[in-house]
Amino acid sequence: MQRETCVERDDWRGRVEALGFDFHTIDGDPYWREDVCYRFRAAEIDELESATAELHGLCLEAVDRIVGAGRQAELGLDDHAARLVERSWRAREPALYGRMDIAWNGSDPPKLLEYNADTPTALFEASVVQWDWLQSTRPRADQFNSIHEKLIARWKVFSTSEKIHFAACYEQPEDRATSEYLRDTAIQAGIVTAALDIEDIGWSGRDFVDLDDQVISTLFKLYPWEWLLAEPFAQHIRKLALRWIEPAWKMLLSNKAILPLLWEFFPQHPNLLPSAFARERLQGVVVRKPRWGREGEGVIVLESGSNETAGDAAAIYQQFSELPRMGDRYALIGSWVIGDEPAGIGMREDADRITRNTSAFVPHYFE
Repeated sequence: MQRETCVERDDWRGRVEALGFDFHTIDGDPYWREDVCYRFRAAEIDELESATAELHGLCLEAVDRIVGAGRQAELGLDDHAARLVERSWRAREPALYGRMDIAWNGSDPPKLLEYNADTPTALFEASVVQWDWLQSTRPRADQFNSIHEKLIARWKVFSTSEKIHFAACYEQPEDRATSEYLRDTAIQAGIVTAALDIEDIGWSGRDFVDLDDQVISTLFKLYPWEWLLAEPFAQHIRKLALRWIEPAWKMLLSNKAILPLLWEFFPQHPNLLPSAFARERLQGVVVRKPRWGREGEGVIVLESGSNETAGDAAAIYQQFSELPRMGDRYALIGSWVIGDEPAGIGMREDADRITRNTSAFVPHYFE
C-alpha cells in the first residue's frame, strides 16, 4: 500500500459534479482529492477482502449471541429497543449495506476500528466517483469496487410489488447524495421508489404515510435508529408491519459497545483490537469512543498515564492502533459490505489521527 502523487484532471470538478457529486469541497477545503491516490498490490486487496468477510461473520455471530442471551442492555438499549432488535433478528430481516473502518499498515493483520452498520455514508464516492476516476486516468488498472453491481443484485432480496420509500435529511448534501444513489440502484433493480425528507413522514393514527397520505410499507431511512427511537412517534414502531432498511438488529452493530463484546467472544482474534467498558482494563494508549456517534464525533485518544481511570457509562475503550502515516496524512480504510459480501474500499485521510466528516476521500487502484 503506497500513497502516490498524481496529476489532477483539468476538468475534474465539472466531471464529478456531472455525476451528482456536488460536495467535493467542504468549507473551502477539498473533500475529494485526486492530486494523490493509493496504490495496492492484488495480494493486499485479497487480504482486505478476506479480513472484511471474517469480521462480518464475527459480527453476525456476536448479534446472535447477544440476542440469545438477552444482553442488549449492555449496549445501552432500553426494553423497547431490545424487543425490536430481538424480533428483527429472529425474523432474519435482511440488511442492505455497511462500512467497516479498518486500520492497516499493509503488513500486520487489518484491525477493525468500528462498524458503521446502520447509516454509513461515503458510499457514492466509493462506488461511482472513484470508479469514474479510475476509468479516465488508469483504464488498464483495477479497483476493489463492485459496490454498484452488488447493490443492484442485493435489492432483489427486498423486491416487492409495493414501492420502497427513501427518507433522509435532504438538506444535507452527503445524506441526499447517499439516499438518492441508493434509490437509483433500487430503480435499476426494478423497484418502484419514492423519496421524501425524514421530517415529511406522517402518522395517520395507524400507519406511517408520505405526503400523499400513502401508507409506507417499506422504508429505507438514512437516519440512525437511536434518533428514530427518540422521536415522539417511536412508541408506534412495534405495532407496525413496516419493513425497515436497515433492520432493527443493526442497532447492535452500529453501536460501538459491540467492540468489547466482540473481544469477549473472540479474544485475541488477529483482526480485533482489545476493547473494554472500563479504561483500567486496557494498558497503554487507548481510545475512548461514545457508544453512538459518527465521523469521529466524541472520539478521544488517551495517552498512557493520563488521569482518566473511571469507566464512562456512555463510552467504551479500545486499544489505540496507529493509522499508517502516508506523507503528512493518516490513512483509514473504509471497507464496504453489501448484503453479506465484501464489495470494495474507500480511502479517507487526515492530518489528525482521528478521521472526521471533513477528512478527505482519496481514490485507489491496484495492479
